[in-house]
Amino acid sequence: MVPTPKVIIDQDSDPDATVVEITFGDRLGALLDTMNALKSLGLNVTKANVYLDSSGKHNKFCITKASTGRKVEEPELLEAIRLTIINNLLEFHPESSSQLAMGATFGAEPPKETVDVDIATRIRVHDDGPDRSLLYVETADHPGLLVELVKTITDINVAVESGEFDTEGLLAKAKFHVSYKGKALIKPLQQVLANSLRYYLRRPTTEEASF
Repeated sequence: MVPTPKVIIDQDSDPDATVVEITFGDRLGALLDTMNALKSLGLNVTKANVYLDSSGKHNKFCITKASTGRKVEEPELLEAIRLTIINNLLEFHPESSSQLAMGATFGAEPPKETVDVDIATRIRVHDDGPDRSLLYVETADHPGLLVELVKTITDINVAVESGEFDTEGLLAKAKFHVSYKGKALIKPLQQVLANSLRYYLRRPTTEEASF
């Protein structure tokens, strides 16, 4: 059995750094090529720790921008981090190709199954205190998804504060803290946000040319 590759981009757990976690069963090596590829994006990358559990070996990195020493905030750069890691997985572990959505475009072997976006897409919004709400999105993965989600949210004047973006095989799972004018989203705006995301994600075609 080929394990499910997972890439987690965590903006919540460390106030000063973006934490990235990579898991692919027990098949990951030292990931030096991945670290070097991330450094070429203008990032400082330090290996935080490695731990084992029933799902495999988890490799954690702390990432900051070399120019500022601060965590990465730009969605475009966060997406570049995600795609760089996935491209390295596809290059150094070609067997991951059949397990990743990107394998259909960039890998040696496309996934044997495809994800029905209508079935896979789940969106939930609920309050997370008086000043912000928590948005959960689960959908079929594709290149550029993180950037497009943030753009769809901000296009309706909802602010994205922080969150976590997980690539789990063919699926992407996002958790964003969001607010409107410094407050949690009222119910009608929660519905507008959910409808906007659902409309975007279920469009029959997705622009991928720039990725």
